[in-house]
Amino acid sequence: MRDTETPNERAASRSSRLSLVIAVSASALLSVVGPGPTHAATARDPLPADIPDYQAALDAVKSTDVRNTVCRFLRTPVPTDGAGGPVQTIPETTEPCQGLPAFTIKDPVALNEITPGFVAGTAKPLPTEALKLTQLVSSLSTTVNGRNATVMLAPTQGGGWHLAGVRDGDHDATYAGKATLGTLVFTEPQIRGWYQLKLTTVEPLNDQARQGLGGQASVSLTDYQKLVKARYADKLPGSEYDTAGYSSGYSLQGAEGDAPSATLLLAGGSGAALALAGGAVVLRRRRRASTH
Repeated sequence: MRDTETPNERAASRSSRLSLVIAVSASALLSVVGPGPTHAATARDPLPADIPDYQAALDAVKSTDVRNTVCRFLRTPVPTDGAGGPVQTIPETTEPCQGLPAFTIKDPVALNEITPGFVAGTAKPLPTEALKLTQLVSSLSTTVNGRNATVMLAPTQGGGWHLAGVRDGDHDATYAGKATLGTLVFTEPQIRGWYQLKLTTVEPLNDQARQGLGGQASVSLTDYQKLVKARYADKLPGSEYDTAGYSSGYSLQGAEGDAPSATLLLAGGSGAALALAGGAVVLRRRRRASTH
């Protein structure tokens, strides 16, 4: 049977098929690479299926305990001592939020980091093997007495999420929230670099990331793996560099907890003061050494 379609009809058909392919590809990308931006669910807007127990995360950031912890943190002056300075106890108060300006804690978003296997070169340069969801982060709806804060949630063993800490500023949550449909945002914490992954193309989001890519506007995920392998392969957990205490970035010291402890501790650091919950858990900045 002869094709009776007109040229315009054939063009429209090709355009329709192309749109379908693009839509399917974007859907497949999201199902493979993991979480993008997250937000509260409504009747027409379901919970993110790619973040496990997301309702538990929402319940955590909206809870009175977490809000009171944030208020206690905001009431305590940031230590001026650098990393390794004395850790101070945050005072207990009956009504920690009383007298503070009104604020809400935004819905948590995914914080992805590069995996040790990707850095070591043993994992393939694929989104599913290069990146891992490590925490959820939420910032405040407004500044409080000139300060903002980021609430950090860690996965609880057996399921759910619990408060891991409250960090001064909203840097992490701001960058993590830049993920869009079909993209992932991730951090290279050793240099405080933030990147966006589009399919298998890595693009920098801040100056540290641009420096990490050698000034390039983008690189393939394969080339990015070569860069981080050269920087950190000999500095992974368990290496001599790590056990000597020179690993960059942050490391949780202590066991996981399911709820904030009555005792909150505040550690100093250059622009990254931290209030931690869950027993005597303190998030400290370890000594930083040049990775070049």
